[in-house]
Amino acid sequence: MQVTITIIRYPKKYVYFALLAMAIHRFPLWFNKKISFFKLMGCGKNGTFDKNPDWQQWGILSVNQLPEVTINSNQEKMIAELYGSFISRWFNFFNCETWTIYLMPIEGHGSWDGTNPFGKIEKATDYDGPIAILTRATIRLTKLNAFWKNVNGVAQQMAGAEGLITSIGIGEVPFIKQATFSIWESKESMKKFAYQMHQHQEVIKKTRKENWYSEDMFVRFIPLHTSGTINGANPFRSS
Repeated sequence: MQVTITIIRYPKKYVYFALLAMAIHRFPLWFNKKISFFKLMGCGKNGTFDKNPDWQQWGILSVNQLPEVTINSNQEKMIAELYGSFISRWFNFFNCETWTIYLMPIEGHGSWDGTNPFGKIEKATDYDGPIAILTRATIRLTKLNAFWKNVNGVAQQMAGAEGLITSIGIGEVPFIKQATFSIWESKESMKKFAYQMHQHQEVIKKTRKENWYSEDMFVRFIPLHTSGTINGANPFRSS
């Protein structure tokens, strides 16, 4: 099993086709027998965790069964192998910039649409190398104001956290189904931010006490390989 996240950035003049892709690309992904789970997602402004969308930037998450040789393919060939020739040609035609990261899930809990797409994983391990984190939640409609009122400050502080390589705000449904994908130099640096930053701890307490989420998931991954660029750079290699 492989987990991949691809971030796609469209030229501004092709934003309409980026929106169209959110509907059209579901079909080749649905019929791709190598993919057991996928999500098409939008990104927050400038790729950050923000309720204002970045209409140029989008993402695909997939859980797939592909041979390891794919990792050594060039970006164009890899996109075709991962998501099919139609999606690959679409990105080429609209001159999209793409960045893909391969991930191995190692720790986590929770559910996504009532399932665990990443299989059976431990709640904790001894691994402490570079680590990627995916946190996602479905926010209760009655808790939307509380959520967005509290999370912006945490997101701003995380942007300057020691040991953070990169972070991207993504989501399936604007305002309601939200996620953050981040990469850290080590689990220790991630924990230092998560457990020592007072505002972050207060928000976590509120989510539990006030029952903000109808569903949530937290997963840690080992980042295995990245290819391509976003905004002219490979965020993992440029760290």
